[in-house]
Amino acid sequence: MEEEDRMYRLNRVAHVAGFIDQEPVRVISGVRRQQNMPLHERIIPYLETAGLYHLARLNSQWFWVDEPLLSAFIERWRPETHTFHMPFGECTVTLEDVAYQLGLPIDGEPVSGCLSEFENFMENGRPAWVWFRELFGELPPQNKVKQMTVCYTWFHERFRVLPADATEDIVRIYARAYIMMLLSSQLFADKNANRVHLRWLPYVASLDDLGRYSWGSAALAWLYRCLCRGTNRNVVNLAGPLQLLQSWIFWRFPCLRPSDFNGFGFPLASRWAQYLPRNDAVDQRVVAARLSLDRLRVHDIVWEPYSTPDVAAIVHPEILLDQHRRLWTAVTSLIYFAAIEWHQVDRVMPQFGGVQHLPRLPLNIDWLHAKDGRGGDRCFPSYYREWHEYWQARHASVLPVDRVADPGPSAEYLDWWCRVAHRFLSPEVAFQDPRPIVLTEEARHRGSSQAPPMVQVVDRPDNRRVDRRRRIGTRTTDREWRWLADQLDEGQGVGGQGGDIDHRVPRRRARRHGQRDGGGRARGRAPSGEYHSGQDVVGEDIGGVGTGMDQGTYEVGGSSQMFADFTTAAVGMDIDDPVSQSEFFRDIADILGGDDGTHYRPQMDEGHSQFAEHQPHVQDVQPGLPVDLNEPAPSPLDPWFALGGTPASAFSVVPPQAQVAQVDERPRRARRAPLCGTGGHLIGELQDDDSDTIEDSD
Repeated sequence: MEEEDRMYRLNRVAHVAGFIDQEPVRVISGVRRQQNMPLHERIIPYLETAGLYHLARLNSQWFWVDEPLLSAFIERWRPETHTFHMPFGECTVTLEDVAYQLGLPIDGEPVSGCLSEFENFMENGRPAWVWFRELFGELPPQNKVKQMTVCYTWFHERFRVLPADATEDIVRIYARAYIMMLLSSQLFADKNANRVHLRWLPYVASLDDLGRYSWGSAALAWLYRCLCRGTNRNVVNLAGPLQLLQSWIFWRFPCLRPSDFNGFGFPLASRWAQYLPRNDAVDQRVVAARLSLDRLRVHDIVWEPYSTPDVAAIVHPEILLDQHRRLWTAVTSLIYFAAIEWHQVDRVMPQFGGVQHLPRLPLNIDWLHAKDGRGGDRCFPSYYREWHEYWQARHASVLPVDRVADPGPSAEYLDWWCRVAHRFLSPEVAFQDPRPIVLTEEARHRGSSQAPPMVQVVDRPDNRRVDRRRRIGTRTTDREWRWLADQLDEGQGVGGQGGDIDHRVPRRRARRHGQRDGGGRARGRAPSGEYHSGQDVVGEDIGGVGTGMDQGTYEVGGSSQMFADFTTAAVGMDIDDPVSQSEFFRDIADILGGDDGTHYRPQMDEGHSQFAEHQPHVQDVQPGLPVDLNEPAPSPLDPWFALGGTPASAFSVVPPQAQVAQVDERPRRARRAPLCGTGGHLIGELQDDDSDTIEDSD
């Protein structure tokens, strides 16, 4: 079905839900940093002007997050719709939640600009470090600076305590430092959690104008972007305003919230400031959390948690102003510099007191998800002009909501959701459940609802190859270790399909490269039309020279025979191959190559015979070993011994006389590969071959 394929297209790329059988216990680790700077009363007026005072009140306490619970929710986050796909329908974090949970303003200008080249992209802009000296009166030491970031420790040591006799100019300097630390730690923290970026210099340069920005929409854009990245199965660390996500979960799902947290104040996220989750058995807890989400029903979610009298009694009135409140249901863009997301509240109308209708096809903005501000600075309001224009026209995209006494999904929506949605992630044997949704009387009484008119936006799909879109995250090397460990446990090689085990990389998709750079790396397009990126291949690091499909052959000997086959077959592999893209296997090849007495030696053709004298001269190649490397030595009296061992003759009183080798015959020795984690002891009997010629697989 078209709707199902569109909503779950990323399952074929790297979404963790598409690989849940392979990732049953993946737990995301939160990357956060506490500002830990006291809030001085003379700084509070500047924070109130900026609309950040309520956020600063949350900064006084550290919020612990339940990582297994967040991981289970991230598995259900869909970047295609920017919603959590639950068994009963969809729900998400909206601008309304940001206003109540963090107390941030919604209406205002987007938080955008450029990252560092202020003198080139901004009117009256100055070079970054010149501007930094003007605003803070000094520059940090060199060891506290890395590119366009400054260590937290310098801000903390320099601006932690405001002098009692400080002038107003000094107070403004301390207010700038506090705001930069607050934004970098509480709202827009990234995985570089111990540094403050200079992107905030244009904002703190004019403290009186900070109140005209939409901090709420920027915070939600960054949360969406972090959630979209966290769904990639290769990502194990998550940044962003995680306290917002956890507080949203606890307020919306009473069955998941901790007990004994009945009192609360404003902002509402402060309710969980003393919450301390368990930190043991995370693997079992993420499985249990996934099962709990699979068992949720429509009556388990609180669609309108902020409509109670207790909440209305403590909410500060400034966040309920009409200019902010009416944008809660706007279907528009969310902007935070290079992070552009889409506020698709038309799919979660029950959260605003309405009936959920059949939604339209979600907007495809995969192209925007591939943009993160790298590759050179630019003026983002100009580069993303179309999406800034959507935010400028945000008032025209507000959806009307017909409030009802019993908000929820309509019967028509539940029937559609049961047919197209991937509602369950746990195995079917994990719980007893009839699977289809039972239409309740309440759902039938709600009737049907029509989709409100919305601004038509053109899709922006990501046209990159799937293998490139998969290369996101921090677990590639760890997967290679696990892949090799699985092969060692199974006692078979990569290409073994019965009979003799072939421990070489399969030569599928190998192609002769059309062009090469100076380092022997293939670039451009092969004659077949397939694109090959310019990444180093395994064979380059082994022989010291560029090796490719059209290069000369190599003579190998000893225990390196296996890795000669192993690596040369990997030359020209596509970049998504689990072996040829790996630094891990290159290091192993270097170890085996350096341990061998004979090295890889290219055969020089006649046109380059002048370089032949510089090549190492090897008279012969070590033959294959007439032993089974998987069998231990039967006794220490054998004429051969393992590497690193000591022959029995070394302990005898009279050492034996060394035999004189024949003049025309090189002395030979047999070596036994040690049992190790590299897979060398699985080689089997090596064949005596003077050369290993790389054949073209075309």
